Amino acid sequence: MRGFLLALQFLTRLPTPSFVATDPEFAASMRWFPAVGLIIGLSVAGSGWIVAHLDQWTGAMIALAMWVGVTGGLHLDGLSDLADASGAAHKDRDRLLAVLADPHVGSFGVVAIAMQLIAKLVLLHAFITAQAWLALILIPLCARIGPLVWTRWLPPLHAGLASRFRDAVRPVDIALWMAVLAGAVWACPALLMTPFLLFLWGRHVRWTIGGISGDGHGAGIELVETGLLLAATAGVRWT
Repeated sequence: MRGFLLALQFLTRLPTPSFVATDPEFAASMRWFPAVGLIIGLSVAGSGWIVAHLDQWTGAMIALAMWVGVTGGLHLDGLSDLADASGAAHKDRDRLLAVLADPHVGSFGVVAIAMQLIAKLVLLHAFITAQAWLALILIPLCARIGPLVWTRWLPPLHAGLASRFRDAVRPVDIALWMAVLAGAVWACPALLMTPFLLFLWGRHVRWTIGGISGDGHGAGIELVETGLLLAATAGVRWT
């Protein structure tokens, strides 16, 4: 339970008990990331469901606001940093790392955040129209399996957050959450796209920037969520 609370504290802005954790305890909390994703999914779907009774677009907007608010925009920050760094990737590795470390947001980052929010808003409206609440609850869980896989698979880009988590994720943790994913796929077949999207993002960051970082995890979570929203929306349309 302590690991879950640490993961909840790190990934969300939800109120949690205040306590001090050691570095190994903090690193081990990554095993609980998908469970926190379920809490996020319940928050997003619940807020959207309540407001959608008044208006579907307003419900989508409130669901999106909850998605950003409950996570504090943590993963959007990673997406913007990776977008800015990608613009510098053609130069050299030192320049790329410098852009990743820069707290300012550049034009690539602004565009990436705007496109991500627009995409999620439109897809959330489609979910509300289709009443696909179960899929919406499960998508944040599935996307947060990604950091466990990427941490075990990819080399850390630098001595930062991703490198701290590397030794804490065990094969049994990934196997457990993959079993949960299998159950989610049974409930929503479109979630079968999850392993493909996780692999695609891992290969992308490996080829383009050379490894995984905290920003890479955040950007990956955001893009996998959007990819799964798109896949599930397409699945609903075809059924």
